[in-house]
Amino acid sequence: MPEHGHLIAQNKKARHDYFIEDTYEAGIVLKGTEIKSIRKGSVNFKDAFARIENGEVFLYNMHIAPYEQGNRYNHDPLRTRKLLLHKKEISKLIGKVKETSYTIVPLKLYIKGGFAKLEIGLGKGKKNYDKRETLKKRTAERQIQKALRRSEKGL
Repeated sequence: MPEHGHLIAQNKKARHDYFIEDTYEAGIVLKGTEIKSIRKGSVNFKDAFARIENGEVFLYNMHIAPYEQGNRYNHDPLRTRKLLLHKKEISKLIGKVKETSYTIVPLKLYIKGGFAKLEIGLGKGKKNYDKRETLKKRTAERQIQKALRRSEKGL
């Protein structure tokens, strides 16, 4: 897992809806004032996903709000953005996505070394019963931790 810089946004719903099996760090090709909006935190992952076309990875439906002081230099908030990955990583993704029912999902957006980076995950969709099972496990773990803290305070 890549070491993160300054975290801007996180897609919490991704881990709820998908079993994430592998993660990759990708750069994003941005235009104009998009980086200023990202640094400000005006990003939404709600329905974002990535798709491989002609050996390149593109990100769809990630909303980057227009920058207030950008006037005519602003961009389309939902435009398709190219992701920058190594050829080996792209070929691995192509193999997995074609072979089985995997989806490429954005997980985190952060600033690292002055550049916007996106952590993408190779995910397999969860069924409703899987989501309920995950929720039950999380609740049980929380209750165990709570009980342990109480017993430590009582001693």
